[in-house]
Amino acid sequence: MQTLTPNADIFHTKRIRFSCSNQTSTLIPTKPLSISPARKTNREHLKNLENVLKNSSSTSIDHFENVTSRQEKTNTSTSSLLGGLNLARIWPQMKAAVDEMSPKNLKRLQRLLSKSSEERSPKSKLGSKWKELHGLNNWAGLLDPLDEDLRRELVRYGEFVQAAYHAFHSDPQGSPTHVGLQDGSFKVTKSLYATSSVRLPKWIDDVAPDLRWMTKQTSWVGYVAVCDDPREIRRMGRREIVIALRGTATLLEWSENFRPNLVSMPEPKPDSSDPTRPKVECGFNSLYTTSSQHGPSLAESLIEEISRLVELYAGEELSISVTGHSLGAAIALLAADDIAERVPLAPPVAVFSFGGPRVGNREFADRLDSKGVKVLRVVNSQDVVTKVPGIFSDNDNNNGRSRPGSIMEMVERNNPWAYSHVGAELRVNMKMSPYLKPNADVACCHDLEAYLHLVDGFLASNCPFRANAKRSLRKLLDEQRSNVKVLYTGKSLRLNRTVHDNGDVLPSPSSS
Repeated sequence: MQTLTPNADIFHTKRIRFSCSNQTSTLIPTKPLSISPARKTNREHLKNLENVLKNSSSTSIDHFENVTSRQEKTNTSTSSLLGGLNLARIWPQMKAAVDEMSPKNLKRLQRLLSKSSEERSPKSKLGSKWKELHGLNNWAGLLDPLDEDLRRELVRYGEFVQAAYHAFHSDPQGSPTHVGLQDGSFKVTKSLYATSSVRLPKWIDDVAPDLRWMTKQTSWVGYVAVCDDPREIRRMGRREIVIALRGTATLLEWSENFRPNLVSMPEPKPDSSDPTRPKVECGFNSLYTTSSQHGPSLAESLIEEISRLVELYAGEELSISVTGHSLGAAIALLAADDIAERVPLAPPVAVFSFGGPRVGNREFADRLDSKGVKVLRVVNSQDVVTKVPGIFSDNDNNNGRSRPGSIMEMVERNNPWAYSHVGAELRVNMKMSPYLKPNADVACCHDLEAYLHLVDGFLASNCPFRANAKRSLRKLLDEQRSNVKVLYTGKSLRLNRTVHDNGDVLPSPSSS
C-alpha cells in the first residue's frame, strides 16, 4: 500500500456524525462495521477501510440476493462512511473500488453476464434524420461525440454481419438454409457467393477431407435483405436494403488476402499503367469479379438482385446500406462502387465497415466520392488489419494520406503498393473498455464482437467508457475470455457462468 501524506483538515472539515447498527452488514458477514478512534492516524483509517472493502468484494456476489432485500440500509451506511472520509480527495482509486463493489453495480454486472441479458437501447423515430445517419453530410458532427442514434445504427449493422458469420459456420460446405437475423423486420432475398481465382493442388483435399470446405473455390459470403415491416419502415423514414458480408474464413480467401498488388479497375482509359487510374487490391477484386463453373460472379449476382429490388420498390424512398467486417469490409467498398456505377436510378448508397483493410489507391477513393458513395469505417486503434495492405503508415491527422503537393504524395501516386483509406472514420480504442485487457491479443483487437462492444460504450474520444452501455458481455466471455480482465472473468464464474456454457447466445464468430 502506497504511503499517503496525512491531511488532517479533510477529517476536521468533512466529518459527518453517524452511528453504526449493531446488526451485521450483509456485505460483511464476519463482523459489523466499527469506527476507529479519533486518535488513530489517517494511515490506519485507510488501512482499516481497505480491509473492509477487501472483505466486501470477496463475499458480495455470494450474498447478492440478501443485499437486494436490504439495499437501502446498506447504501445509507456506506454513503455515510464514504462521505465522512471524503475518499475522492484522499485516494481516488479507493472510491472507484467502492463504486465497483456497490450493490447497484453488482446488479448491473449480473444483468450483463446473465443468460437473458440481450437488452437493447430503445429505438427512436429517425424520420428525415436517416439521411444524416446515412452520410448525407459525411457524418459531420455525429462522430465525436458519437450520436446516440448513429451508435444504435452501427451496432445494428454489425449484427447483420454477425448473422452472416453464424449462417456460414452453420453450413460451411454448402448454402445456409436459414439466416438468423436479429432484426425481425428484415427478410433475406438473396444469398451471395464469392469465387477465388487461386487454384490449390488436389492432394490437399485428400490429406484433410474433413476440411474440404476450406479449399472450396466458391463459398457463401453473405446475403441481401430488405425491410418489409411497415412499422419499421415508418420508423426509419425509408425502406432499407442491406447487404451484409462476412470476413475471411477459407484458405483460398486467405490466399487472396495476400495478393496486395494493385490492379486497374475497368474504365475507358487507354493506358492501364497510368498512375492516376483507380486501382484496387488484386485479391479483393478477384473474389468480387471471378465467376465459377456453376454460377455468376459475386458482382453479377449482386447487381442483378439490387436492380430487381430497386425496380420492385420504385416510387418508394429507398436506401442501400452495405456492411462488412474484415474481408467483407473490403468487398463492401467494391460492391458499393459497382452499385453506384451500374444500377439504374440507384438510391443513396452507404458503406458501414468494421475492421476493414485498405482496398485501393487514392484515385479509387476519389472515384467513390465522386459517385456520392458514403463510407464510414469503424477502426480499432490496436487492430493491425486496418493498417494493411500498403507500405505507408497512416497519418491520423490527414485520414491516412500524405500532405497534398508533398514529395511523399508524389511517391504514393507512382508506387504500385500505395494505398489510401476511404471516407470518414470512427476510431475506438481497446484501452477504453473497463472489461478488456489493454494488451489484448491480435485476434481480440480484430474480433467483430469486440468492435461492437467498443462502439456500444463509446461516447467521445476524450470521455470514459459509457456507464450505461447495455450490450451483453457474454459473447466476449465465450470467445475472448483470455482477453477479459480477471476481475470480470472471476465474477462471471461466481454467477454460475463457465467457459463451456454458451447459453442462448451464439459465440462471437469473427474470432474463429
